Amino acid sequence: MSNTSKPTAPSSSTPEGDRIAKVISRAGVASRREAERLIEQGRVSVNGKVITSPALNVTSADKVVVNGKALKAPEPPRMWLYHKPQGLVSTNSDEQGRTTIFDKLPEELPRVMTVGRLDLNSEGLLLLTNDGGVKRQLELPSTGWLRRYRVRIKGRPTEESFEPLRKGITVDGENFQPMIVTLDRQQGANAWATIGLREGKNREIRRAMEAVGFSVNRLIRVSYGPFQLGDLKQGEVQELRAKVIRDQLGLEMPDPVIEKPTRGKKPVRRRTR
Repeated sequence: MSNTSKPTAPSSSTPEGDRIAKVISRAGVASRREAERLIEQGRVSVNGKVITSPALNVTSADKVVVNGKALKAPEPPRMWLYHKPQGLVSTNSDEQGRTTIFDKLPEELPRVMTVGRLDLNSEGLLLLTNDGGVKRQLELPSTGWLRRYRVRIKGRPTEESFEPLRKGITVDGENFQPMIVTLDRQQGANAWATIGLREGKNREIRRAMEAVGFSVNRLIRVSYGPFQLGDLKQGEVQELRAKVIRDQLGLEMPDPVIEKPTRGKKPVRRRTR
């Protein structure tokens, strides 16, 4: 970014450029919320002037500096598939000091965010992206992508046991949308089922199962919309090709990104700690 103009202040008409926090997020420095905190702490300047409010639009002509470093041009949207193991928290940090997925991701990855979350004891497919706009788009209820899970429960259920889940159930005053539930097989004292749902409320499957008399002792997300866990091993990360992101998400992507060769790129194994 050059330093030839002043930042564009908000007005009653639509201001030119994008909000400063969005620009910082797109550059991969911080999430939008984190960027707003940096601004409030006086750690961001625009064209040489420190700002303390995120209510500001900037354009490519503005020089933005964060923590003393000039902001680079925004990175193109990228996405990865990650096989989250059990025992990792999906947040950036944890108040209880538990290990997060970000402690285990390969160092080669840029700064990434999760699309939704998986509970501490849940495992399977977790989508990662470097772009806050992609994250928000995929987390919108209107996106309505089906998420499928392989679920192991204690007990001997029948197909009729899950009928309340198929119709929609209310747990502790919270309404859960109808789920797609298939009883797969009995394995000793446990049974396996496949569950599909289009929302991601906190511990939804575990709470719903408890409401019909069963406890979940293993939960694996195997797909998120068109993206599949496949044979990705625990702890592995695999980047999606730009063409896949464009076709599946309908994102407007710069030509250089679309043309960037990514075919044949193998999953990156996590570092052993």
